[in-house]
Amino acid sequence: MMDWNELSNAAIVQEIGKRVKTNRLKKRFSQQELAERAGISVFTIAQIEHGKPVSIAMIVPVLRALRLLDNFEALLPEIEISPVEILKFKGKQPQRIRSKKLK
Repeated sequence: MMDWNELSNAAIVQEIGKRVKTNRLKKRFSQQELAERAGISVFTIAQIEHGKPVSIAMIVPVLRALRLLDNFEALLPEIEISPVEILKFKGKQPQRIRSKKLK
């Protein structure tokens, strides 16, 4: 298993591109087919697969077309708040965290 925290941002983007390409080939889609299913250009598919930075708004439809969106649950799990924390915040979640002032 890969330790994603040890990778640079550029290396992560490259690894995502590699995995998108691997999944595309496994599903026997051409870049053109994937682009059509995702509603984006073939150029963008090529950019993703070559590890070039693209917006998350371009990644989401590709993952949807490849049926990989369920993996987002592992990437960004929903955080449950305990009853004690709800009472502590009087039913409201904090909207921001202020830094503590140094003395």
